[in-house]
Amino acid sequence: MSETVSRELLEKAKLNQETSLIAWSELLRYFARGVVLQVDDSLDLIDVGYQISEDNKSAVEAWVEQGVLGAVSDEQAQSWVTDNRDLWAVVVRPWVLVQEREQERR
Repeated sequence: MSETVSRELLEKAKLNQETSLIAWSELLRYFARGVVLQVDDSLDLIDVGYQISEDNKSAVEAWVEQGVLGAVSDEQAQSWVTDNRDLWAVVVRPWVLVQEREQERR
C-alpha cells in the first residue's frame, strides 16, 4: 500500500515540476494537432494529469461527461489569442493539458 502511495506522490511531484505558466500562443501548434485538453479550474491539474498517465478511464470519462475535461473549442482558442492569455500547462503524452484559473482571468 505505501509503495503505491509513494509512487503516486512521486509521479505527481514530477508532474508538478513539469507544469508551467505559458502563453496560449506558444501552444497553438498543439491545438492545431488536436492534442490540447482543457481542464476546468474546479479540478486539480496535477491530479488530472496523473489519472490520464495511469490510464484511469473511469475518472477521465466521468470528467468528460461532467464537462470539466475536454477539447479546447475554436471559440475558446480565439478568445485566448485575442486576450494574449497565459495558461497553466503540463504535458502528459500525447496530450497537453491546459488550465485557466479563475483568479487569473481578466
